[in-house]
Amino acid sequence: MPSMPVIRHNMKWLAFAGVAGLFALAYLYNPSPAMSATSSPATPSNKNKTPPDNLETVTLGAGCFWCTQAVLERVDGIWEVTCGYMGGTVANPTYAQVCTELTGHAEVVQVKFDPKVLSFEDLLEWFWRLHDPTTLDRQGNDVGSQYRSAIFYTSDTQKVAAEKSKISAQKRFKNPIVTEIVPAKPFYKAEDYHQEYFNNNSNRNPYCPAIIAPKLAHLNLPLFPVTAPGAAAATAGGQVSSPDSGGSASSAGTDKKN
Repeated sequence: MPSMPVIRHNMKWLAFAGVAGLFALAYLYNPSPAMSATSSPATPSNKNKTPPDNLETVTLGAGCFWCTQAVLERVDGIWEVTCGYMGGTVANPTYAQVCTELTGHAEVVQVKFDPKVLSFEDLLEWFWRLHDPTTLDRQGNDVGSQYRSAIFYTSDTQKVAAEKSKISAQKRFKNPIVTEIVPAKPFYKAEDYHQEYFNNNSNRNPYCPAIIAPKLAHLNLPLFPVTAPGAAAATAGGQVSSPDSGGSASSAGTDKKN
């Protein structure tokens, strides 16, 4: 007899397929040039580049780490975005274990950024915009404590800045922000197939065109990362993206994959 996590996994996939199926069919039969089946998968803009010596690190939970990584790696000043798990009690958790909600971990991305190009405050502006920080343990149809909103700071300076940013961001939301602001705990890198998920699976998993691609469009970000370190992410029309160009982009509509 299948275990409960397997049953839960299969039931959510069936529900997801019913909601996202039409999006996927339309996408596959009418792909945009940038995301057609013949396009090469995108790669991070800073891959194989030498990072500056002054990079700072912060770890963020904003729901599905596929979405969060896809957004943040397209932001100028960010050098590395790694999917993983933080905030739990079990060492080296697997994705399947995190999905049970028994380990206490959140899906997170560990972000390394250049504060000379992107301030911590501006990075947090992107954070508030790329998800809905007012829904407890939920982003859209992705439900569970692993999808909680969280800022795992690495210094007192980051803590103070995060608390101030949260107060400022609250003015833009009707409901109270429920984002945790807590010290960083051990970070466990997620399995390889989670890394660069959107870039490598943009026309393989219907979740990508149904949820992630519209989120990038809403945030005025390109489907593929910029091609040179330090170059600002921009739309096809050349407009440089900024964290001030609209409201938050939550993952409403379909669920993820578990």
